[in-house]
Amino acid sequence: MDTAEAERTTADGTRRTGSRRLAAWCAALMLAGVSTVVGCRAADTDGITPVPQLLAFLPWLLVPTGAALLLGLLARWWTGVAWGVVVLGLLAWFIEPYATSDEPTGAPLTELRVLTSNVEFGRATDALITAVRREKPDVVFVQECEYRCDAALKQAFDTTYPYRQAVEAPGSSGSVVLSRFPLKGTDGVTGTMGMPGAVADVRGHTVRLQLAHPMPPLPGQVSVWRRELRALRDFAAADRRTPTIVAGDFNASQDHAAFRRILDAGLRDAARLAGHDRTPSWPARTTPALGAQIDHVLLSEDFSASRVRFLDLTGSDHRALLADITLHQRE
Repeated sequence: MDTAEAERTTADGTRRTGSRRLAAWCAALMLAGVSTVVGCRAADTDGITPVPQLLAFLPWLLVPTGAALLLGLLARWWTGVAWGVVVLGLLAWFIEPYATSDEPTGAPLTELRVLTSNVEFGRATDALITAVRREKPDVVFVQECEYRCDAALKQAFDTTYPYRQAVEAPGSSGSVVLSRFPLKGTDGVTGTMGMPGAVADVRGHTVRLQLAHPMPPLPGQVSVWRRELRALRDFAAADRRTPTIVAGDFNASQDHAAFRRILDAGLRDAARLAGHDRTPSWPARTTPALGAQIDHVLLSEDFSASRVRFLDLTGSDHRALLADITLHQRE
């Protein structure tokens, strides 16, 4: 081998070494970021910004993890490959549905249909009215229903939904519960945005109703988000004997510890019961297929869910959630 060939061989080796080193560094950075989020999930905590925001999209962390694993293989960085395999395994474990989906064993008492919708500052009010007329739910939970939205719902459903409980407020703070069944208003849950509550007489059966709309986990407001989810958990835990429905935009998914605390207080997710635990509900306009399920209908153990559908509403960045549920005799 002459001198020129030796120099070219050395240069090629140097470039390969540099490329592998770069690939290994990129893999390490991705795995470090994903591992932080997965570590918080494993520790049953939501951590600090940006972990709560990233936890909502936990299943999609498979993408950077897979990319890091591929880079580790190309770089022949076997420690990184082993690291990536462990992270992939943890992600696969946590992507599984949370909590049980056992059916109530008591005799069925009555059926009802529930719809929840965040109408995004009232912009999807017309689409919601159309959906309600078409689907005919028995109880409707509406978030971000400002003054014009509230007035439009009154005009459209004055006779078909004669019972209502509302927090009349501007912007995202307004919320309303519409019902075909008689309602007795309660204090609701205190929050930055309106969260009205009521007790319904559902064909002779008492059912607690609570609209959920805590603050989102924005940077600088994660503590508020946690506090308001904790208030919803406290509501659920306060009375485990009365059939209960908590529905709305929780700004949280099953991958958030604060949301799982609500489930642990005796509630079950209707979408989970119907086999749609990973169907995204937000953001509906920009990347619906890559979104997160943050809109929920939560039920006490007296209920089963036979069918759940997610409805696209023009004007909102949330999909409405429609659930057919059955109240069972408690044993």
